[in-house]
Amino acid sequence: MEFVYNVLLVLHFIGLASLLGGFLVQMRSEDKGVNPAMLHGALTQLVTGLLMMGILEAGLLPDETANVTKLTVKLLVVIVITVLAFIGRRRTPPQVALWASIGALTLVNVLIAVFWA
Repeated sequence: MEFVYNVLLVLHFIGLASLLGGFLVQMRSEDKGVNPAMLHGALTQLVTGLLMMGILEAGLLPDETANVTKLTVKLLVVIVITVLAFIGRRRTPPQVALWASIGALTLVNVLIAVFWA
């Protein structure tokens, strides 16, 4: 099960790269908006995060314990990011507020992952 968890973790990082990369690509654009990479990255992060949380909560990795509070906060943040990305994909650019909110929340989620012990 550790192999499956690690594969999910790699996919989670790929989702982060897609989400953050999509955000950064739009920085130079005059019509900032939500691009497909941001939506797909958010969905990837959401799904892989839920699966990893399920593995931890099920006790399938005996040496690992889940910080449920931290994971719940991260889950709520990525749900908001995903909803904003869905809304952004339905609207036409410019969407500076949506774009900036998604970028800021993505960075918040990274900071929570790194600094919340």
